[in-house]
Amino acid sequence: QVQTIESGGGLVQAGASLRLSCAVSGRRFSEYNMGWFRQAPGKEREFVAGIKFNSEYDWYADSVKGRFVISRDNAKNTVYLAINDAKPEDTAVYYCGVDRQTRRWIIGTLTTSYDLPGQGTQVTVSS
Repeated sequence: QVQTIESGGGLVQAGASLRLSCAVSGRRFSEYNMGWFRQAPGKEREFVAGIKFNSEYDWYADSVKGRFVISRDNAKNTVYLAINDAKPEDTAVYYCGVDRQTRRWIIGTLTTSYDLPGQGTQVTVSS
């Protein structure tokens, strides 16, 4: 059973940077695409960024493109999300997801494509 532990969130001012981490266990990490999702109060969970199992390429939601960077370390079974130039609208609980299919050719953007078992990490950006 896959497990994820997200960390690195906190309260920051607009314009600040922070890096989220997600440690994964229970699945052969290097064979699965990974994604980050977020959920703001009163809103549905949404796709933020994804990265292929072999880091061949990544993909971002338009709202974060140019500010967020996803990366992974297959030796550490960990995926990261660097948030730069944080904005108040980035305030949300951030979750990492493990693709349900091994070695998927494309990066999925739907929550139904991923297992999202973790509790998430809260990011709050003040203006």
